[in-house]
Amino acid sequence: MNSSDKAARVQLEPPKQWGMTDEELATHPMPFRPDLFAGKAVLISGGGSGLGRAMAYQMARLGADVMICGRRAEKLAETATGIERLLGRAVATRAMTIRDPAQVDALVAEAWERFGRLDVLVNNGGGQFPQAAIDYTVKGWNAVIDTNLNGTWYMMQSAARQWRDHGHPGSIVNIVAVVSRGMPQVAHTCAARAGVIYLSKSLAVEWAPLRIRVNCVAPGSIATDGLNVYPREAAEAFRVSNPMLTLGDAYDIGNAVAYLAAEDTGKFITGELLAVDGGRQMWGEDWPAGIPDYFRVQGR
Repeated sequence: MNSSDKAARVQLEPPKQWGMTDEELATHPMPFRPDLFAGKAVLISGGGSGLGRAMAYQMARLGADVMICGRRAEKLAETATGIERLLGRAVATRAMTIRDPAQVDALVAEAWERFGRLDVLVNNGGGQFPQAAIDYTVKGWNAVIDTNLNGTWYMMQSAARQWRDHGHPGSIVNIVAVVSRGMPQVAHTCAARAGVIYLSKSLAVEWAPLRIRVNCVAPGSIATDGLNVYPREAAEAFRVSNPMLTLGDAYDIGNAVAYLAAEDTGKFITGELLAVDGGRQMWGEDWPAGIPDYFRVQGR
């Protein structure tokens, strides 16, 4: 089965409920005190679904004023409505694309106008599709690079300029990927995420005088609705892609983000990459489009 056939099959399969429901996101145990981000403002991109939605719930539960952005207004509204219903907290939303620097600047300015401050930026917005790299079109390659690398950069630079101009410290946490051994079948996002990691390390030094910390969290295979992007057989196999032989959950990532972002816990951490992957970087592999016949061995 070629890549286009697999993509068509993904579209035909009904989405599966992966990971936590909104009710579970609102009640899942947390290791942090509930006022960890009280009086702080947090901006999360890609907040309408998956990890972004989970982090919006967690930051709201930890006392933060939260603003989320993403391309689909209806998904953002679902997140905001759920948080208001289950937590009694209001969440600001803005439908936009991080690929457009002007829209990014307007987003960051609105966060300052709404909250009078911005303390944490979580760059979670992004995406990719499983395909053999030799089959990428120029449009497909550019779409992933423009969103995952350029969009993240636009967000970082815009937030940093506001922090500089307001004389205010800031914390950036970029959601990337485990790229240390490459990422076959999603090579475009591997290239983009590697760029973000080393951009972050560079900026952690350049922006230290501005009291801006920059860190990255690299999720492994996490149970969220994002797994519906991949063929079902491949997604189900992700749970054996690490030596713990399981999927992580959204709060595994949210806890890592909170730890790095908070002054209480992360004030002396910058330029760091924290992998939350069940050990995949040492042992294991993912084949997002399914294992090619060449790499199939007996027993797999």
